[in-house]
Amino acid sequence: MAQVLSLHVLFSAEIHKVGPSKPLKRIHKPKTSLSTRRKGPQSPLRKTQKLNLQVSPHRAVSAVRLMRIEMGGAFADLLNDKGKGSGDNEMGYVERTLGFRTKDLDDRDLRLVTVIVGGTIRWRRYLDYLIGSLCHDEKAFRSMEPLLLQILRIGFYEIVKLDMPSYAVVDENVRLAKVSLRPGAGNMVNGILRKLVLLKGSNSLPFPKLEGDDRAQARALAILHSHPVWMVRRWTKLLGQEKAIKLMMWNNDDPSFSLRANSGKGVTRADLVMQFNMLKVPHELSLHLDHFVRVKTGLQIVIQAGLLKQGLCAVQDESAGLIVSVVDPQPGDSIIDCCAAPGGKTLYMASQMHGQGMLYAIDINKGRLRILKETAKLHQVDGVITTILSDLRTFAESYQLKSDKVLLDAPCSGLGVLSKRADLRWNRRLEDLEELKKLQEELLDAASILVKPGGVLVYSTCSIDPEENEERVDAFLLRHPEFHIDPVDRYVPPDFVTKHGFYSSDPVKHSMDGAFAARLIRTL
Repeated sequence: MAQVLSLHVLFSAEIHKVGPSKPLKRIHKPKTSLSTRRKGPQSPLRKTQKLNLQVSPHRAVSAVRLMRIEMGGAFADLLNDKGKGSGDNEMGYVERTLGFRTKDLDDRDLRLVTVIVGGTIRWRRYLDYLIGSLCHDEKAFRSMEPLLLQILRIGFYEIVKLDMPSYAVVDENVRLAKVSLRPGAGNMVNGILRKLVLLKGSNSLPFPKLEGDDRAQARALAILHSHPVWMVRRWTKLLGQEKAIKLMMWNNDDPSFSLRANSGKGVTRADLVMQFNMLKVPHELSLHLDHFVRVKTGLQIVIQAGLLKQGLCAVQDESAGLIVSVVDPQPGDSIIDCCAAPGGKTLYMASQMHGQGMLYAIDINKGRLRILKETAKLHQVDGVITTILSDLRTFAESYQLKSDKVLLDAPCSGLGVLSKRADLRWNRRLEDLEELKKLQEELLDAASILVKPGGVLVYSTCSIDPEENEERVDAFLLRHPEFHIDPVDRYVPPDFVTKHGFYSSDPVKHSMDGAFAARLIRTL
């Protein structure tokens, strides 16, 4: 999954390849730099003076983390794939930003931060609509300082979406505002949250009316389902309003994850299931892939138990696994993964080669390529993987390497993975699609050079948009008549095969990320 461009990383989930995220249009700069680090050790006395035991730790961490995410400096998940909670790091950000520490985060706090941060990001547009409605002053809402806005968003999300006890939500968010900002800010939070509690109790929350022309209805749906207006209009046009609403509901639901048993290390799905049973993690077997297990809850337990750190499994969505099925890696194959790092599909393909053949993993990002090499060694598939640091476009023109199978998992909008990438919807613009389409065509042309006569080129994305998928393939075939479509019905279940012979997963229909792949054969 690789890149010509820098990407965000979701630490506890498969890392999806998406194009570059744009900064938010409205970026508030906190009074204290979020990146400033104090140099030198601090005395125990100084730390004690900054300790505030009255403030809810998960709310303080959530508020600061939400500010960092909105500024493009953090991700929505709190755990990394080494199984270590980042609570200490998060509390360090709280201290540098707010000027005090709270008590340490325990496991429950970590889970709450993950839930609150992810949910607040997903529902941001709807929460802001409610906050703005209750402020009765558009100017005051638009000019609200970043920390105060995040505290209100957290309180609104906890009351409206999590149904937490209102007295606790009001009391603790008011305390956070008073301690981190000033008494007046706490009074404002108190007034607005109490108004929200009364409106919710009387079932009279503000509600945008779904009426008027298409634009007006798209604006109302964008508020109700908390998505950018351009996405609502585009999906309504492509799918119809009913299916567009279902897709937005899927994106707003708690994401489910899949884990792949690492056969390269001799781990079977039965072994993985036994581990999940011991950890009491609810799970179900994939209906489509023999090495995959679905997990709706308990992923953090799996991570903390060290299963990923030991290389026993990898977090990988079934949609990505089915793309590997389209490639159909076999022992003895010569395969090029054009945009490989950090290597989810690379590792899965390598595990299917059983130590025979060669897989060339090309990527422009040195750090991410290093991670791929380290993970390949951990998964015991490094014997068939050769990493190449290069821009694919330069490499294809400069070297004579040709392979039986070439995978181009192209940078894309990521519109198929919005359930897991909660922040991506707010960082993506309609204009991005034009930039990405140009890049996708350049990479496709380059990848085609690396295919042997009679060889296979697989083009894939984690997008559900036809302009990045079918239309890019059609345009490529016009430029390259030496290629033709090889229908994927021999490689994936019929339910995933389009009328043109491509692979496509639908988030609502298949309960997995949206993805696309075309299998093309070179005749000359």
